[in-house]
Amino acid sequence: MKILSVVGARPQFIKLAVLSHEIRKHFDEVIVHTGQHYDYEMSRIFFKNLDIPEPDYNMGVGSMERSLQIKTMTDSLDRIFIREKPDLAVVFGDTNSTLAGAKAALKSGIKIAHIESGMRSFDNTMPEEINRIETDRISDILFCSTKTAVGNLKNEQIKGKIYLAGDIMIDALKEGIKSGEKNSRILKDLNIKKGIYMVATVHRAGNSDDKKKLKNIIGAFVESGEKIIFPVHPRTAKAMQSCGIGRKFENTNVIAIRPLSYTDMLVLEKNAKKILTDSGGVQKEAYFFKVPCITLRDSTEWVETVNDGWNMLVGADKPKILDAMKKFNPKGKQRENYGGGSSVKNIINILKKII
Repeated sequence: MKILSVVGARPQFIKLAVLSHEIRKHFDEVIVHTGQHYDYEMSRIFFKNLDIPEPDYNMGVGSMERSLQIKTMTDSLDRIFIREKPDLAVVFGDTNSTLAGAKAALKSGIKIAHIESGMRSFDNTMPEEINRIETDRISDILFCSTKTAVGNLKNEQIKGKIYLAGDIMIDALKEGIKSGEKNSRILKDLNIKKGIYMVATVHRAGNSDDKKKLKNIIGAFVESGEKIIFPVHPRTAKAMQSCGIGRKFENTNVIAIRPLSYTDMLVLEKNAKKILTDSGGVQKEAYFFKVPCITLRDSTEWVETVNDGWNMLVGADKPKILDAMKKFNPKGKQRENYGGGSSVKNIINILKKII
């Protein structure tokens, strides 16, 4: 049996890393990299550091407007599906690559498995939310990370088969931090010690493409006076430069660096005082490490992190960001929301039964 895995962005490479090795013990696998993330720090480095098999196809789509990017990906994937004739297409998460992979598989009559199904922020202004909903509607097998996600799909009367598999990011995180703590030199390289700094990431279009929001966020970072390590996403770097804040960090408390490898980023997060982010994955990583998370969005698909009191939504509101940086110090108990790191095993067992 042949499985075709479609990836295109950093979070998907991380999920593929833990799943692909197990897939290949039981099935044939073809990997397609759409090229949605194409910078070395956001793409190639992950295949290298996480020991992911080389993609069989690298489409090299690159950056473009959302609808055009999805159409371009879908057209190219159509041809690959026709050539490879897989029994199942596997897509991950909520990117344009996710939706394009599902659409191309549907057109070719190939069954679709969506990993991380059912997540909802209930904010339809986010392209990621649209990608999730549209992918779930056409998927045959829906692997959910949480009970909340299962409930969302049932409420929407989704037709595919729904499975609670646990969160594949927890599997990846457990492996990644083990390797990071053994091999990473990031704290030494940055000359920082545990618990004296914060980590920040900003990459969502809703923030990076909105000059006012981006200026509010960056302004809060600088005005806080806190030592902040800020790995800058390529799209954010371009946005900062275009709106005249590219040099704001010189001689300030903010240390802007290039994007990091997955394991270096995990080590940095685990040892941080607090984390500021608009990333879904980083919210969960902060939760797992019990590091207070300040989310630079007004909604989140990972509602459990908020309900347990370890994540605060502040949007791009400068006073709220500054207040949270100063006062948000959760100490409550966390529930076992995302499984214990057995998601890959669960997914493989289900696929073996189905296929």
